[in-house]
Amino acid sequence: MRGVFSWPFSGRRRFDTLSAEEILALAISAEEEDSRIYALYAKRLRDSYPATAGMFEAMAAEEDAHRRRLIDLYRARFGDLILPIRREHVADFYDRRPVWLVENLPLDRIRAEAAAMEREAERFYRQAAARTTDAEVRALLGDLAAEEARHERDVEAMTEELRASGAASEEDLAARRQFILTWVQPGLAGLMDGSVSTLAPIFATAFATQDPWTTFLVGLSASVGAGISMGFTEAAHDDGKLSGRGSPVKRGLSCGVMTTIGGLGHALPYLIPHFWTATVIALAIVFVELWAIAWIQNRYMETPWRRAVFQVVLGGSLVLAAGILIGGG
Repeated sequence: MRGVFSWPFSGRRRFDTLSAEEILALAISAEEEDSRIYALYAKRLRDSYPATAGMFEAMAAEEDAHRRRLIDLYRARFGDLILPIRREHVADFYDRRPVWLVENLPLDRIRAEAAAMEREAERFYRQAAARTTDAEVRALLGDLAAEEARHERDVEAMTEELRASGAASEEDLAARRQFILTWVQPGLAGLMDGSVSTLAPIFATAFATQDPWTTFLVGLSASVGAGISMGFTEAAHDDGKLSGRGSPVKRGLSCGVMTTIGGLGHALPYLIPHFWTATVIALAIVFVELWAIAWIQNRYMETPWRRAVFQVVLGGSLVLAAGILIGGG
């Protein structure tokens, strides 16, 4: 007899209340979704990371084979109409993160996400098999649990094999390069511009007026204005198709936000009403900002440490001194 499943229904069902039919239907929809996720990973990675894309294509095919086995058993036991139950209908069923969120992760994180997906699927099949009294359904679920465990080991083994062959190293290097081009480089340019270019107007205003609130307003307007300008400029001047620098929206967002942060760092202390207290704190923040930029240049852009210090710390100090002299004069 078919299990009872009201559709549509209010609320979410608990996993331990599902019948064998409902468990099979849930497993079918979960395998369909996992197969699509792996296929999307493969499509996204095919051009830049062909070895990893091939791994995900194989995993998508495996999940599709699981789906067919589940459907064959479901059809034999319960008929051709599969119950419309999905993971979001079950309160204690494992969730999948949205593909649009996961696919933008670094390559190592995507591989780790795939291994986590296989672990969750294995746990589901083992729990489902343990509470199912139907012998045929229980046998299939137990087999699939074992295969999902093997898939997790396969993901780890394939990753190690890629590393041993050098393919993973090349892909990781390409992923790091893409991360730097899309996020670090425009963000660093914005941070440098926001930190250095706002020094003169902020400290000139501070020493000319000795009014913390006026100085803060000038710093806020300079920082926000520079952030908007830099963000739109970065996004508009290169669509990333020829240069390979990635999404213009991501680059514009990184550049604009970091430009604003760079300027606000030494503007926020002027919310303190005492002028000299605010100025001393602002100068200390400037010192930290300039050395942090030099470190980022050395760490991610591989700029020699001495050159980074000369370019950023010395240059920023000159701009700061110009602002103080102009305002104090």
